[in-house]
Amino acid sequence: MYFEAGLNEETAGLAAGFVGVCPFVNDRLSAPVIAQLAAGGTRLLALRSAGFNHVDLAAAEAQGMVVARVPAYSPHAVAEHAAALLLTLNRRMHRAVARVREHNFALDGLMGFDLAGKTTGVVGTGAIGEAFSRIMLGFGCRVIASDPRPNSGLAAAGVRYVGLEEVWAESDVISLHCPLTPGTRHLVGREAIERMKPSVVIVNTSRGGVVDTRAVIVALKRGLIGGLAVDVYEEEGDLFFRDLSEQVLQDEVMARLLTFPNVIVTAHQGFFTREAVTAIAETTLANVTGFERGRVPAENLLSARAHMA
Repeated sequence: MYFEAGLNEETAGLAAGFVGVCPFVNDRLSAPVIAQLAAGGTRLLALRSAGFNHVDLAAAEAQGMVVARVPAYSPHAVAEHAAALLLTLNRRMHRAVARVREHNFALDGLMGFDLAGKTTGVVGTGAIGEAFSRIMLGFGCRVIASDPRPNSGLAAAGVRYVGLEEVWAESDVISLHCPLTPGTRHLVGREAIERMKPSVVIVNTSRGGVVDTRAVIVALKRGLIGGLAVDVYEEEGDLFFRDLSEQVLQDEVMARLLTFPNVIVTAHQGFFTREAVTAIAETTLANVTGFERGRVPAENLLSARAHMA
């Protein structure tokens, strides 16, 4: 059964009597929610996402629940969206299209920069980070990367692995592809920004909490960064996947962010391609079927101990 409402403490009771629930990224599976689900008979959390920062894994484990995710659906979908955000912001495509529709063919304010020859810093080189790195190599960029587990294939392709401090200091473009953990929350904050070039463009298609949005707003006002392009936001659960066009936007941080001419925001659509959505559906159904048969694919299972940051 499908429920329009998001999963949280107020709505968890709707799942009573269902053995499994299938939450998405903006549902909130805190310990109280999980306790309610368990009391109602839920034993499976079949996530329709790779990310799992919205789930209290320790609470789920304590309740004896099985938590399964979609670890890979289409890394190209998100990587290509990150590249699209970068190109759109750099060449002011969003402003140019709007202008031409109003018959304004002037070029004022539309100047960008060549990506070829620039340094792109990639934080996190899992499947998505790898795909994005290869795209940037294709543009002729010098690519440096930071990841606790370097990718030998990328290193062989010419990507140089460095520490985060070097990524901050050397990059003309920084793209974030790391999971949200206690160690990466607000990874891009005031201290990191102070080490970056004032012309740097920051792209985030990972999780909103990796960026300290308030710190970025201060930096934008002071001219300390060149631009921001994001598909995720710290408080997106109250905004994204909804049509709020007839309402006054209550989120003052997002409202402020949208006033900057060198900022573009998309509403968590990086995954939204035919290929990726098909893969998400197929893997999620396979996880549910596997649960019923007692053999969920091991690579799709999550546990608190295995995924502690």
